Amino acid sequence: MKIKIIALGKIKEKFLKDGIDEFMKRLTPYASVEITELSPVEIREGSVIDRALQEEGSKILSLIKDDSFVITLEIEGKQLSSVEFSEKIKSITNEGINELVFVIGSSHGICKEVSNRADFRMSFSKMTFLHQFARLILVEQIYRAFKIMKGETYHK
Repeated sequence: MKIKIIALGKIKEKFLKDGIDEFMKRLTPYASVEITELSPVEIREGSVIDRALQEEGSKILSLIKDDSFVITLEIEGKQLSSVEFSEKIKSITNEGINELVFVIGSSHGICKEVSNRADFRMSFSKMTFLHQFARLILVEQIYRAFKIMKGETYHK
């Protein structure tokens, strides 16, 4: 299975880059995973947030194939345990879907069109995290999901 993570913004903090790189390396035996970073639209006034989200959304949607399964990370999304997340990925794989796409928006979120394109909306927590942290959490949870699927001893 091919997994694509579309994320707005670059990771600047070394400790986050190192963590993401470590889990990307660990994922190699399980899946092809790529991260596509998009530059967020710079917002100088609150009144242009919707327009910025639309611009970002157009970029995001242009990177998603019609037959991809899309999971967006949204505050109002469904929260899953690690086991449930693993089962979700396994179910997607069993449906014969070749590409799973995760979308992490900017600090302002994602536009309605991207949310509407999602096949599943997911939330890590009711707490708010920096979107850079979300990327690290996501790659770790994808790795954990594969370990759970394989019955390997990482996940506890």
